[in-house]
Amino acid sequence: MFDLGDSMLMVATDRLSAFDVVLPTGIPCKGHVLTQLSAFWFDLLNTPHHMVSVDFERIAAVVRAAGGDPRPELSGRSMLVRKAKPVKLECVVRGYISGSLWKEYRQAGGPDRTVELHGISLPAGLQESQRLEEPIFTPATKADTGHDENIGMKEAAEIVGADLLEELRRRSLSLYMQASDHAARAGLILADTKFEFGTCDSELILIDEVLTPDSSRYWEAGVYRPGSSPPSFDKQYVRDYLEGLNWDKTPPGPELPEHVVQETTKKYVEAFRRLTGRELAEVNG
Repeated sequence: MFDLGDSMLMVATDRLSAFDVVLPTGIPCKGHVLTQLSAFWFDLLNTPHHMVSVDFERIAAVVRAAGGDPRPELSGRSMLVRKAKPVKLECVVRGYISGSLWKEYRQAGGPDRTVELHGISLPAGLQESQRLEEPIFTPATKADTGHDENIGMKEAAEIVGADLLEELRRRSLSLYMQASDHAARAGLILADTKFEFGTCDSELILIDEVLTPDSSRYWEAGVYRPGSSPPSFDKQYVRDYLEGLNWDKTPPGPELPEHVVQETTKKYVEAFRRLTGRELAEVNG
C-alpha cells in the first residue's frame, strides 16, 4: 500500500502465504490475477467501491505527481483506490458448509445433532461441502497477525454497532448472490467468500480485493459432490503439498518445487479466464 495523498496505490505481489507463513517461492501471475479479477468484479457488482482505475498510464501520472517512481513491473498488478477507513470486521458469506465452519460444526456435535454456531442454527445430518438451505453471514474479527476468528452477530454488533452490522449483512449477502449467479454461468460454484468494507466521505463502500481466489472458495460445478472437499481454484494445492512435508508450519517456510508453482499458477489464471471470459494476457498487454 502506497499513500499518494488524495488516494492510495494497492500493489498485489506474487507472494503467497500458507498457515500464516509467507513462503519464499512466489506464484507467477498471482498479483495480476488478484488485481485484474478484482477490477472485473468492481465493475460488475452493483455497489459503491473504492476502485478508481487499473489503467497504468493514469496510475503512473498520479504516482509521478506524488513524487514516486511508477516502475514498469507494477503494470497490471496495481490499482488506484480512494482512501477509506476500514470497518473492523471481515464480512464472510457461506453458501456451503466447508473450511473452518465445517470443522466447527463437527466439533460441536454435527452431523449427529442440530448445533448452534455463532448464533446460527445448523441442522443435523449435513455433509462436508453441502449446500446450505440459504447463504449465511458469519462475521469474523480482523486479526493483525494469525487467523481471523469467527464470531456471532452479538459480538460483531459490539464492535461496529447494530445498525452498521445489519447493513453489512444485507450488502454482503446481496453481493454474494450476484457473484454466485455469475460464477454459476461460468460453470463454477462460489462456496464462500469474504468482503471488506470501509467508509469514505460518510459512505459505506466495498474495499480491498474482492472475489479472488485469495478471498473466495471456487469449485468446479461439473465435479462437485457433497461429502468431501472439492478441488478449489486457489492455494489449496500448495497447502496440500505442505501438509505432506515434515514442516512444523513456523517460519521460514519451505521452497516450493516447480510443479507445485506451475499448477498453482494454472489454477489462478484459469479462475480469471472462467470468471471474466478473457485471457490474462489481454489485460496485461
